[in-house]
Amino acid sequence: MPRFQAHGWKALAVVFAGLLAIVGCSKVPRHAAADSGATEGVTFPDPAKATRPEGTFVNLANLRKVEPGMTKDQLYDLLGAPDFNEGVFEVRKWTYIFDFRNAGGVADYSRCEYQVVFGKDHHSQAVYWKPESCKSELDTPAAAPAAVANVAAPLPQEPIRLSGDALFAFNRADLTDDGRQNLGQFLQRIQQASQVEDISIVGYTDRIGSDSYNLSLSQRRADAVQRYLAEGGVPATAMHSTGKGNADPVVQCSDANHAALIKCLSPNRRVELSGVARP
Repeated sequence: MPRFQAHGWKALAVVFAGLLAIVGCSKVPRHAAADSGATEGVTFPDPAKATRPEGTFVNLANLRKVEPGMTKDQLYDLLGAPDFNEGVFEVRKWTYIFDFRNAGGVADYSRCEYQVVFGKDHHSQAVYWKPESCKSELDTPAAAPAAVANVAAPLPQEPIRLSGDALFAFNRADLTDDGRQNLGQFLQRIQQASQVEDISIVGYTDRIGSDSYNLSLSQRRADAVQRYLAEGGVPATAMHSTGKGNADPVVQCSDANHAALIKCLSPNRRVELSGVARP
């Protein structure tokens, strides 16, 4: 073959290759991929040849809309460009690499390959996953159970009896830390009610000491409980406190030993709460 003819064919080949490159760049957008291999006879390309091997976090809502019979334009709008240049003419598959976040945080995610196969009419015909388990990423999360209405029961008809020793130190009227904690359960019950009416707080002492002193101590203890409930949001107008001293004893004790007598009379040292808390 004459030299000029050989050079002419080479020139044409270069030009034709350039045209193919231009067409390929204008038609094939960019994306990402995962492992290579085959699933059920479907071949996936080598991920090393992907334009973004690290994968793309796909919009799951868009991915769920993919179905047979879609055009390439419709798929491009939903998923973006495939992650591999799989030819120029009569392209029959688009392959993607998708990343899906797991529950472990930003760095915890799964990587899957997703391939759309087209029919002769250039419409989507089937989709494949690698691995197959990635299909579960399309499962719609189960709806969260409906919140159960927080219905508060009314307060019991019988007074709630709180041990004075569980609320106060002996012969004191300021609530201890444990006492505030013990009252917290009663307060929570009232807070759950939408309407609180006529909360009665009655303080009692044992018989040790003078009647006047015990009456004063029982009133101060009832007032301390009322202040705690008011701090927790119970309307002051819905409560009233009373001190009854050593009246209405729960137990009778005859111990001669002072320490034993104090212990025996413990049930008499108490605060009783009653009233109405409507749901």
